[in-house]
Amino acid sequence: MTTIYPQLIIDALKTVRYPGNGKNLIEAEMLEDDLRIDGMKVSFSIIFPKPTDPFRKSVMKAAEAAIKMYVDKDCEVTVNEKSATALPPEPDQLLPEVKNIIAVSSGKGGVGKSTVTANLAVGLAKLGYRVGLLDCDIFGPSMPKMFQVEDERPYAEQVDGRDLIVPIEKYGVKLLSIGFFVDPDQATLWRGGMACNALKQLISEAKWGELDYLILDTPPGTSDIHLTLIQTLAITGAVIVSTPQQVALADARKGVNMYMNEKVNVPILGLVENMAWFTPAQHPDERYYIFGKDGAKQLANELNVPLVGQIPLVQDICESGDNGMPAVLDPASPQGIAFMSLAAKIVTQVDKRNVEMAPTERVKLQK
Repeated sequence: MTTIYPQLIIDALKTVRYPGNGKNLIEAEMLEDDLRIDGMKVSFSIIFPKPTDPFRKSVMKAAEAAIKMYVDKDCEVTVNEKSATALPPEPDQLLPEVKNIIAVSSGKGGVGKSTVTANLAVGLAKLGYRVGLLDCDIFGPSMPKMFQVEDERPYAEQVDGRDLIVPIEKYGVKLLSIGFFVDPDQATLWRGGMACNALKQLISEAKWGELDYLILDTPPGTSDIHLTLIQTLAITGAVIVSTPQQVALADARKGVNMYMNEKVNVPILGLVENMAWFTPAQHPDERYYIFGKDGAKQLANELNVPLVGQIPLVQDICESGDNGMPAVLDPASPQGIAFMSLAAKIVTQVDKRNVEMAPTERVKLQK
């Protein structure tokens, strides 16, 4: 009977080539450090570049045959497979440590949705919650500037065999945006499929960790991005941002309809009326209804959804956004008070939704 020792196994595996690069298994460093020999029983693992490697079955059979040919034909060989990169989780198992996912949307651009999103996220963090913010606007990302982290570059960290992107953290908010990975001075000329795939990577290949709230800053309107989000994530609820004028409200109505559609059925947590009135800095108690009065409030009553915030039109909100310091950081200002009130009301609406409604499920649209 042959005495089997590790070098015999290694020499035998040197005769097996991996078709992906033409190197033998030892040269390609594909033998895992788990070789076990127990009499005539031999077991080891082969590391493949990816879980769906097309050569894995043929290589494993070749490795077993090489042991029997060059070591001993009576060997009992067990060949296991491992992957250098683990498979991403199944869609229904994405972000298991995230309690609530909130989509912030608007029917049209220019209503201040991203400003509201940034301040909502920071407001929730100031209330003591663990918060993540995903900038889903692939073609016009604005969160890096609003958080003054445009020069930051997220790094990757290996977790359970997968390389995960570590979000940038500021003001207590974990932040990811495609803006960290593209040239800010160049247009992103991608087809819809490329944009959706990039968004899926930011969701599934990021180290979000435990979060009470993950806020999604969605692009304006209704698009492939929105479909990708509702099919990829179980969204707890949506917040719709509008200004008071009728043209914005007409588009806001479409945004509400998108989420309330019976095929989608994502609850509306509330409407936010941005630029509700103009308040001069010198006269904080005065209100001028430049874009109309209570338009979003009336729409909320009509659609039977809560009005969770009315945000004044104040120059400091714009300046603070441009300077990367969300207005909610000044809690004593009218705008700071308005945004903190919004954050508190969203917490109440989410809690109410979770008590009164069934757990959210990922939307599965039928073709």
